[in-house]
Amino acid sequence: MAWWDDARIEATVTRSYVCSHLKAREVEQLDSTPGFGDGLTNDTYWEWIEQKARRIFLILVDLEMTEQIFGMIDNSWDDTDLPINPEQVERLTPRFSKDDSLRRLFYFRQFHYILKPLRKGTHINYHDMDIVPIEVPGARQKLLPTQSADKVMLPNEPGRIFCRRHIRLGPEHGLSSEDFQDEIESIRTIENDHLVSYWASYIHRSQGYVLFTPVGALSLKSFLASTPASVKSLEKQLRRYLIMDWIHCLVDTLAFLHSKGLSHGNIRPSTILITEDNHIFYSGFTKLGSELLTGSTEKSSFDQESYVYAAPEQGSRPSTGSKDGRSRQNGLQSPKQPASDYVFSISRRESGVRSPTIATAPATSPCLNAQAADIFSLGCVILELVGFLVKRSSRSFAAHRSAKHKTPGRGGAPPDASFHRNLGQVETWMAELAEDAVSQRKKKDGDIFLSGVPPVLQMVERMLAAHPAERPTAHEVQMRMYDVLTGTCGVAEPHCVHQYSSWGFNFEGPHHHHHQQVASSPDAMSVAGWSSASSHRSSEHSRAGRASNMSGGTDSSQGGGRARGTWRSSMYMGVAG
Repeated sequence: MAWWDDARIEATVTRSYVCSHLKAREVEQLDSTPGFGDGLTNDTYWEWIEQKARRIFLILVDLEMTEQIFGMIDNSWDDTDLPINPEQVERLTPRFSKDDSLRRLFYFRQFHYILKPLRKGTHINYHDMDIVPIEVPGARQKLLPTQSADKVMLPNEPGRIFCRRHIRLGPEHGLSSEDFQDEIESIRTIENDHLVSYWASYIHRSQGYVLFTPVGALSLKSFLASTPASVKSLEKQLRRYLIMDWIHCLVDTLAFLHSKGLSHGNIRPSTILITEDNHIFYSGFTKLGSELLTGSTEKSSFDQESYVYAAPEQGSRPSTGSKDGRSRQNGLQSPKQPASDYVFSISRRESGVRSPTIATAPATSPCLNAQAADIFSLGCVILELVGFLVKRSSRSFAAHRSAKHKTPGRGGAPPDASFHRNLGQVETWMAELAEDAVSQRKKKDGDIFLSGVPPVLQMVERMLAAHPAERPTAHEVQMRMYDVLTGTCGVAEPHCVHQYSSWGFNFEGPHHHHHQQVASSPDAMSVAGWSSASSHRSSEHSRAGRASNMSGGTDSSQGGGRARGTWRSSMYMGVAG
């Protein structure tokens, strides 16, 4: 569709164009002066059209009454008067005052020539009769079956595709126009390469619309159920690198959110999206989420997926400290440990933390540490990705978690497969993943990225601690995952390298590279370990120390230090990679 923007109007309405739509005697009249002002203006009719009335002339062309341009100029009408109210249209010229159908045609047609284009960072409240310059390529395509979202294009942004989300406004939908605009303001400056980001928004005919970038081709939930061709076609080592890099990017982006004093609050496979070119990013972190996209205001409906990936404390009030009086542990490094015979032991020091029952969805409590809950949920997602890396399906993982529940849930629901209610089963699954990675690593076609699996699992072991205070911060997880990628897996520069201050005031600028180098020798790195509660026997700790001294591998902490030394100090300005 060709839109009448400023550039097209200026290029179209030339003198030759105007003359082609006038009779010979009317063309001669173009060079005379208007019949008003008693000689106070030297402008000719053509100069008035060229400078002030291109849009009005186009409307008259559509109505096949271009001769009326002279009477309208005599009455001092110009493009700044548009849109002209229905009551005023009859005053344009005598002919309009006599023909009601002409008045209606003029009124509706004028909106095609007074478009208000959407631009990055803007919000527009359109009038009901305004035409929104937006295109839906091809047939209307829903991005996700449960969301009122589609792919759209803007005429002023050729070649770009946006995700447009439709939010129903009004008391019956639980969100007013004012609340919608307040939410827009709260997300306007939150921009990150791995976070669905606000681009523009508008209200039209009492309905809200938000344009986001990037556009996801599928969710991580769909990815885990069926591997897309874009990943399946990758060479094995590149596919494993992609998964490890995804984990690092998700961790880095969560550190970005937490550094700004924010939390995601809804981390699960269906809120993590993947583009057609295998770019991963978070969605679903604002109030403009699925419950508003679908117009649902039912608060008691049970969300099975939210429950499965929820932290133990969600839905109940956690206590203020652990039983032994210790709070969050700092310092995540430990001697290197062997990559076999792993025994994982997730901390169960709940201190009164109760898990929600299967009949209730996770809720938000004023006392809930939302950032610590994010850590738990992301740990669950990381386990899903590690399982994919070693060729374990998400479905088999769910069956393993619920294996000790002999009977279905209430009302015939499937057995409870949540992470927080099945930490023992999660531990044994993690041990199997570690053993799978070691076994595959020993094969001739094994690669160095499998060496990163055990230390990643040890990282997840801490992330899944039952008590929020015993989980690492997002910054700690980010630093550890960076060390695994650079020190253990031999990646010279991961996709995302940032350092966010814990208070969100400072940001050491992006050291962001798209061209990674991977250590080619499988023996170039040793397997890095990570501190965990009783994860190995004491004899294994001593063996790990000897392995660290004898390996000749690159120290992961040194790898992290080298990269961090290149970061620039600067104030964060709202853009991250």
